[in-house]
Amino acid sequence: MNKQISNSIMASLVADAYALGAHWIYEEAHLKSLPIDWETLNKAQSMWHKGKAKGDFTHYGDQTLYLLEYMSQNKEFDKNDYYPFWSEKMSNYAGYVDGATRSALVKIGSESNELSICGHIAPLLIDADTKEIFLSRCKEFAEITHNSKLAVSSTLFFAELLWDSKENKDIKKNIELLKSKYPKLLTWIDAGVKSKDADTFSTIREFGPACGIDGGFAGVIHLLSLEDDFKTVMQKNAKAGGDSSARGMVVAMILATQDDFELPDEWMNAINTIEDIKNYLSLV
Repeated sequence: MNKQISNSIMASLVADAYALGAHWIYEEAHLKSLPIDWETLNKAQSMWHKGKAKGDFTHYGDQTLYLLEYMSQNKEFDKNDYYPFWSEKMSNYAGYVDGATRSALVKIGSESNELSICGHIAPLLIDADTKEIFLSRCKEFAEITHNSKLAVSSTLFFAELLWDSKENKDIKKNIELLKSKYPKLLTWIDAGVKSKDADTFSTIREFGPACGIDGGFAGVIHLLSLEDDFKTVMQKNAKAGGDSSARGMVVAMILATQDDFELPDEWMNAINTIEDIKNYLSLV
């Protein structure tokens, strides 16, 4: 398998495991007093992830791992085939089950506008011979749990950016080139790019640190516009709190396409399911 694809999948999962410690902590004073070592992975501090240990995933990472498992076995993606596979996993899931998942378990096609779906898509690169195939898969995948126009278009924007950055290494240029195709996202794209020299904590808090695309999208563009290395970007993102995993997973899968990308081995090897991940990747 292409190294960039493997890197993107692994990076998105590492980003989620790293974000777990402070995920869904919002209050500034609470964030700054957390018993967290920002140099490594940490157990969850939020009540929503009670019992999640160092090296575990949030529900975002777990669902991405399920998609990787499916793609390692099937190589192709079909919504109607994947849905029962996913439904069985999530019907018996011991972690947090969000509203989009609860709705989709009843009927395929939740109308959620949450950013998280955009960060789950890296495994869909497996055996995607063309950009058109990849985008078609991403659309079908998003429609299962996030079938709103905003969520689908945002997923397709980041899917295009991921594919284009795999082919052409200039992420910032790729963002600019995609703008005209997504006019309804233009305000957030421009705001994120313009904020590149601003303090990340303040910027993400201003855009909105919560789960919605209406705040998180610009935060992702801000993070992608920074000049920092992967580890520093992940740290800045996590320290800003809120839905740090959703932002981090999108950013990570795209940064991982770059030639100078370096994934911290100590973070990757601390993931509790790392052998399963490596096994799935070895099958494709």
